[in-house]
Amino acid sequence: MDHETRLDRAKFRAWHRGTREADYMIGGFFDRYHKQWSSEDLEWFEALLDEDDVDVMAWALQAQPVPEKYAGRMMQSMQKLDYVKT
Repeated sequence: MDHETRLDRAKFRAWHRGTREADYMIGGFFDRYHKQWSSEDLEWFEALLDEDDVDVMAWALQAQPVPEKYAGRMMQSMQKLDYVKT
């Protein structure tokens, strides 16, 4: 699957999580950062989308430790929460 198709699928999954809070956090993160993602960054995000929303939100809010496979630059960007528009 090409990069653009993967981005389209990731955008849909990011904005259709099941709760408004998760949609804003995960979908907002996608909207803010996806244009600069490499294939590896997109792979990270696609894996993150397979995780439970409550876990992703807890990692982003720094309420729970981030698993090693998600720790790093991308999660640090998510933890800034500067992409959530209120």
